[in-house]
Amino acid sequence: MSEALRRHVSAFNARDLEALLAGFTDDAVWITGTSVARGRGELRQLFGDAMEQLLPTLTVENVIADGDRIAAQLTERIIHNGSDRAFPIAGFYRLANGRLASAKIYREGSAEVA
Repeated sequence: MSEALRRHVSAFNARDLEALLAGFTDDAVWITGTSVARGRGELRQLFGDAMEQLLPTLTVENVIADGDRIAAQLTERIIHNGSDRAFPIAGFYRLANGRLASAKIYREGSAEVA
């Protein structure tokens, strides 16, 4: 697994928002379903809300890395309305200087959990 993705997943699972944000470039873009977050301010809101409301964790299943590109198969577990739910997801990442510059995340089924 790439070091940048390993740090991202570790910070995400620890719900360490500051460490998570440190792994992004200042102008990073994160796309999940219909949601787009641009820059650290929007990323802070997106991940902060998710960490508080959904209590998510990630498990990395498979990774393919080529230079500044990473493709990963992951499983995301969340708590939604008191239920523990698991979603297979695919993430496609682009790195810049060892940090995440962009990500496009595809969740099996709907990206919206409402």
